[in-house]
Amino acid sequence: MRKKIVIVISGPPGAGTSSIAKEIAKRLNLRYLSPGKTYKSFLNKKEAEAALEFWKTSFGSSKKLHERLDAYQIKEAKKGNIVICGKLSIFFLKDIADYKIWVDAPLEVRAKRTAQRDRIPFEEALKQISEREKMEREKWKEIYGFDYFDLKNDADLVLDNSNITLEEAVEKILRFIKNKK
Repeated sequence: MRKKIVIVISGPPGAGTSSIAKEIAKRLNLRYLSPGKTYKSFLNKKEAEAALEFWKTSFGSSKKLHERLDAYQIKEAKKGNIVICGKLSIFFLKDIADYKIWVDAPLEVRAKRTAQRDRIPFEEALKQISEREKMEREKWKEIYGFDYFDLKNDADLVLDNSNITLEEAVEKILRFIKNKK
C-alpha cells in the first residue's frame, strides 16, 4: 500500500509559501490546505489587508479560534496525501509530517511581492507585513509560548526564496523530497 504523504510548508508572510504549496500539491496530486486562508476568507479584502484586519478582531486573535484551526489541520494531516501551508504547521504536525519546509525571504523582498500581488504601493505592503508579523509573533507567543520564527530550526529544509522563481523553488523542494525518500 502506498504511504500517505504529508508535506508542511511554513514561513513568514509574503515569502511565497502559498504559491509554492499549491504548486507542490498540484504536481504531486495531493490535497491542499491553508489554515490561514480558512479565516482570511471571512473578509473580502486583499490578502495582506485581510490578515491584518482579522488579527485586530477579538475573534481573529482568540485562543479558541486558533485551537479549532490547529485541531482541523491535525485531523486533515492524519488523513494523509496533503500539502499543508500554515505558519504554525511545522509545530503542530511535527510528528505527522513527512517533510517540513520553511520558505524564507528578506522583509523587503516579501513586501515587494505582496505589493505586486495585492496591487498596492510598496510602502503600504511593507507596513502591512511588518504589522502582521509583529502581531502574529506576539499573539502566538502569548497563546503557544514560542516565537513561530523559531520553527525554521525544526524544518527539514530551509529554502531561501529571495532570488529564485516559483518554478525553481518548486523544483528544489521536489528534488529534496525525492532524495529524502
